[in-house]
Amino acid sequence: MVVQQYRDGGGARAVRALAVAGVIVVTAGCFGGDGESGASDGSGRRSVAADRPLDLLGQAADVLVEAGGAETRTSMETAAGGTRVTIRAQGAYDFRRQMGRLKVVLPEDAAGADGHRPITELLAPGALYMKNRGAGVPDDKWVRIDTTTLKDGNLLTGGVTDPMAAAELLRGAADVTYAGKSELAGVTVHHYRGVADLGRAARAASSQSRGALGAAAKGFSKDAVPFDAYLDEDGRLRKVRHRFTFSSEGAEVSVVSTLLLYGFGLPVTVTLPDEDAIYTGEIRQG
Repeated sequence: MVVQQYRDGGGARAVRALAVAGVIVVTAGCFGGDGESGASDGSGRRSVAADRPLDLLGQAADVLVEAGGAETRTSMETAAGGTRVTIRAQGAYDFRRQMGRLKVVLPEDAAGADGHRPITELLAPGALYMKNRGAGVPDDKWVRIDTTTLKDGNLLTGGVTDPMAAAELLRGAADVTYAGKSELAGVTVHHYRGVADLGRAARAASSQSRGALGAAAKGFSKDAVPFDAYLDEDGRLRKVRHRFTFSSEGAEVSVVSTLLLYGFGLPVTVTLPDEDAIYTGEIRQG
């Protein structure tokens, strides 16, 4: 196989992000290709590999907006001191409205107790809503977080990387290598490896995502985020894996956040909670 590499300034640097005081335990994970639906693309369609990879990746978020809604599965895996902890989530996301609903399942270690109920998360531009948060929050209340105030811009804090933010990160792609064509759950995809620059991605992001990515660009100690992205023949992002590394209490923590997208065109309905359903008391950490 001939390896093609494309550069757009900068280099592949290891990510060392500032420690983030996560609302829930920050973890991330590699997620396999199972669970994705959809038929292989028919003949006559252009091959995305024939286009410039930097352009394709830079336009990935726009292509998803055109696609509308999609089902999503995510995984976050954290590795620190030989210990790995994984958080998984599943739900749907509307790329036009940049809103989604996901059910987040915490491992027992992260929950701190057996039988912890899944957390329901609602994603909206500039905001994250969580129910069943625990830690003193009443069962019928939601916690609302302004993602533009988070040091990681909600790339890690909620245990789920916002699907739109994950796609918008690719606007900062550099040093991209085309790694070849393969199949992902029966769909032909083109695999690209590279490094995304947080600052560049924030400047190029849509107005709804700019605040959160701008916060991440300021909060992380290094802007470089290595990634693997898989695009189908129509340029739609089917899978993306980002690798974050940061120091926490003197230890290096590695976080791998993976997003799968399938079932494009799905109608997605997200209703945000009323103000009287938002918990305004103190939230215990841990």
